[in-house]
Amino acid sequence: MKLINTVSVVKNIICSFLLISVSFVSLASQPITPKPEPVEELSPGVLYGFLPWTSLPDSLNLVGKPPKSDSSELAFDQERNKEMLLLKGSKRWEIAVSDSNLKFPHAAGTFSCALGFDITEQDYPNLYMLLRRSATDAGLSTFAAKKKYQRSRPFMVNEQPTCDPSKEEHLRTSGAYPSGHSAIGWAWALILSELVPNKSNAILARGRAFAQSRAVCNVHWQSDIVNGSVLGAAAYSKLHSSELFLTTLKRAKAEIKQNKGKDKTKDLPSLEVCKNEAEALAIFY
Repeated sequence: MKLINTVSVVKNIICSFLLISVSFVSLASQPITPKPEPVEELSPGVLYGFLPWTSLPDSLNLVGKPPKSDSSELAFDQERNKEMLLLKGSKRWEIAVSDSNLKFPHAAGTFSCALGFDITEQDYPNLYMLLRRSATDAGLSTFAAKKKYQRSRPFMVNEQPTCDPSKEEHLRTSGAYPSGHSAIGWAWALILSELVPNKSNAILARGRAFAQSRAVCNVHWQSDIVNGSVLGAAAYSKLHSSELFLTTLKRAKAEIKQNKGKDKTKDLPSLEVCKNEAEALAIFY
């Protein structure tokens, strides 16, 4: 009997040793994803993008002119704006206020509920960098048209409040058409959909809502948002011509895969936050 017990103990020790060894081998065999190199700032908090200025989408040719004063398109913009003003103070307004903030790390949380995880610089350094730099490319893609047309924003016409009064002075001198936030949000949605295709429906819906938040905030007309999203898609396409973007994209995908198997319970987005977001975004406009 003692011999049998001794043999059993030895077997358990050997099995435990083998399991530990396999775990170490498995961890050692996982390639280490290189972290991105530091990038110079274009302006405080804003990094240079992946694309040179000459490679940005040509907004003057891609989206054309804003609606004319006597057009049905302008009439639609005005009617849509009246609908958006009704959302002030609602849960949807609160989401729009949050979406107006493009500063990091705040902006990195935009798609947390759609993705099912939080994008942090610590756990996803390449993905974090991907969002920061692509935001610059998508935002700048709207610059030429904004500068040429200098379209007045809704709050300048209807004299109603915006999501962030502190930015109104700047927005008065920054043309409304097309929407830079919309370009950024839609470019992000396309990038993240490529990285996490099984969540693409939720990601794209959140990207659309992010763009629409600009109308809720009373800082953009509907046509600004539609054409801003067009330029976001154009920027997304152009980014695939950048080797550095493609390398960062590949590394971001590796980070997502590596983090998938880890216990990240503490980093999951709050169920209550996601529930509130879903209810707010269910107000379909």
